[in-house]
Amino acid sequence: MSTCSTVSQDLDEPMSGTAATATTWLLLEQAGPWGAKALVSSHLDPVLGRALEAAAKGTGVRVALIRRPGRHADSGPPASRQVYTAHTVPGAVWLRSATTHDPRRLLDIDFAALGRGDYGTFDSALDGRPHTGDPLALVCTNGKRDRCCALLGRPLAAELAASGVEGVWEVTHLGGHRFSPTLLVLPYGYAYGRAQAHAVKEALHSVREGRIVVEGCRGNSAWDRPGQAAELAVRTAAGEYAAETLAVIRTEGAAPRWEVTVAHTDGRRWRVAVVQGASLPTRPESCGASVLGSPARMDVVEVRELTTTRALAS
Repeated sequence: MSTCSTVSQDLDEPMSGTAATATTWLLLEQAGPWGAKALVSSHLDPVLGRALEAAAKGTGVRVALIRRPGRHADSGPPASRQVYTAHTVPGAVWLRSATTHDPRRLLDIDFAALGRGDYGTFDSALDGRPHTGDPLALVCTNGKRDRCCALLGRPLAAELAASGVEGVWEVTHLGGHRFSPTLLVLPYGYAYGRAQAHAVKEALHSVREGRIVVEGCRGNSAWDRPGQAAELAVRTAAGEYAAETLAVIRTEGAAPRWEVTVAHTDGRRWRVAVVQGASLPTRPESCGASVLGSPARMDVVEVRELTTTRALAS
């Protein structure tokens, strides 16, 4: 029986504009097995998990669990846990880290402020500091969400770790199971699908140099899905791959059509027309789904540079 990722790849379903949305990510290390809703069905205290979900709701913060690649036997609560937080809005990107013996301290964070890019309460609650190491490569491996994430994500995470890539973690959920193996790279917040080890290494090398790889990219989590598609289209059309040079400054309209304005730090602007379509034929959108669906797709139909009124091919 075909998996959802096999069907998606066979149909060449486009990935642009399908990344999870979050201005800020908050990542807590949790060893052992994960359930489908990991914050409340892993070995993390479910009371804490529900409290974190409630605290993050509506703030732009997305909370996820992470663990080191490899076997996932849980011998009990770890003596200390790694915690990361990253803000992904261009012009205000940062990545900070901490360790904690008591994950309940995460509830001392002001989530609304964190979502806006203010890390002050993260630092004060957890003794946080700037992350000075390699970028983070977060590979979705949660087979309880979708078997493709386990079948494809775990081998990718293991291969990257075994080859000496630093900053590799397994993560609970990035959305888009049908694009497995899926990956999020921090601090810039670009997500990738159908990822292979060599492509991940190229993306990480580019991030170290302050550049973004657009091949296989699903979008930047800082933007909504029309904005993700629009920003990637401008990068391709303008040949602009430097990180933090482009920002989505306006999205007008509603499904199924938007007009998105993308601005460059040098003053240039583009108007991008994005149309929502349906990926056909109908199929299960994830493994185990009981009904057929037509996943939404973001199609860029025009990219127009406003400062020169020169139309750029989309």
